[in-house]
Amino acid sequence: MARRPTIQDLADAAGVSTATVDRVLNRRSKVRESTSQRVLIAAEDIGYHASGLLKKRVRESKPCKRLSILLQRSNDEFYTTMGKAIRQACAQETQFQFETNIVFMDEVTAEYITNIIIEESKHADGIALVALDDHILNHQIETLVEQGIPVFTILSPLSTTTTGHIGVDNRKAGRTAAWAISRLTTTPGEIGILLGSHRYLNQDIAEISFISYFREIQHSFQLLPPLTNLDDETLAYQATKALLDNHQNLIAIYSAGGGVNGIINALKEVQKNQKITLICNELTCDTRLALCDGTIDMILATPVQKLAHKLSDLFAEFFSHKSPKILAPVQLSVELHIAENI
Repeated sequence: MARRPTIQDLADAAGVSTATVDRVLNRRSKVRESTSQRVLIAAEDIGYHASGLLKKRVRESKPCKRLSILLQRSNDEFYTTMGKAIRQACAQETQFQFETNIVFMDEVTAEYITNIIIEESKHADGIALVALDDHILNHQIETLVEQGIPVFTILSPLSTTTTGHIGVDNRKAGRTAAWAISRLTTTPGEIGILLGSHRYLNQDIAEISFISYFREIQHSFQLLPPLTNLDDETLAYQATKALLDNHQNLIAIYSAGGGVNGIINALKEVQKNQKITLICNELTCDTRLALCDGTIDMILATPVQKLAHKLSDLFAEFFSHKSPKILAPVQLSVELHIAENI
């Protein structure tokens, strides 16, 4: 039978004294975070019997910060997946003990989100949110930042300069969608553009960049005026049906926002008679199936895991500074998915 590792074995493995291990285990005096982490890693490596207690002690020794993450639509797979990813990433933070509260906002008006922020700020040390750009909301966020509460926007930036931001590079996303359509669609015709709202600045930037790409190349396409659908499946379905009914020469659609399931449903009703190239956002169960059956040609997806871990890092970086500062925006590259690489 293998010998049970002793406290001396653990001290030797961690390169510390037995007294230091004792201080970590029993919290007799403060131990540096890096030392505590080294003892914990060594305990797990050698199978020390009290590694569970060590992990608990290391976690309890970290400063506790409460985070409120405000996402949209509790029934949306993309946002529920993001919420889980952010919670898991924050739980792995090594410098702080993050208590992460994920709040889903099924109403997206600026007034509603502003009220949610006010309530969450009563007990949160930091806030991250997905929201449309609005002067009332921006003013409330500026007030919180002045009070020392960091606010990070996710996916879509705001026009206020007081927030940090993390999301994909929407200029590149829009131009990538345009590049793909220009090569996947060889027949001259009309191209439809759908987005949730121009007040989501990420979608606004993606749409502008999509259009600018076609301005720069020689082409035989006609870009139609963009239609908004508030990222709602029903409205997206109706907008897609209107495009199909009113534009017989429609050959492609770029969806810069949400509501993609509505677009998929509308296209499946006519796809046998009219092949439409579709470029949209986010890989979910439904969009994966639509990619496989040919309804969708390419998906531009947010790297959710990278975003979640980077958001946790941004909060940790902010709290680590004695004089907090606004951090530079973080732009991630989109993940490209076609039927052959999923």
